[in-house]
Amino acid sequence: MQYLVSVIDDRTNSGTPEEMEAIGEFNRRLRDGGHWVFAGGLADPATSTVIDGRGDEPVFTDGPFLESKEHMAGFWIIDAPDLDEALALMAEGSKACNRRVEVRPFLEAPS
Repeated sequence: MQYLVSVIDDRTNSGTPEEMEAIGEFNRRLRDGGHWVFAGGLADPATSTVIDGRGDEPVFTDGPFLESKEHMAGFWIIDAPDLDEALALMAEGSKACNRRVEVRPFLEAPS
C-alpha cells in the first residue's frame, strides 16, 4: 500500500546542512528497503495557484487554498505493507527531517 507523508513546517527551505544529510541517509534506507516511491520539497505556499474549474470558465487564484501558519513543506510517497510499518518508517523520517509529518494512505483506485 502507498502512503503520502506530508512534512509540516512554518518556513520554506529551512533544512540545515545536518538535517539535509540525515534526510539523504533516510532516503537511502527507504530505497534499500524497497519503500521509496518519490519525494520532494515544495516552494513557498505564496508561489501556488489554486484553480477552480467547476464552472463554465476556470478561476485562478494566487496563493494557497488554505491560510495557515504551517504548511506542507515537502513530502514522501512510500510503499509499506501496512499502516504499522508506514508509521514506524516515518517516525524515523520525522526524526531525520526534524519536522512533524502526517501519514495518509492512498485510496484504492476504482477499476
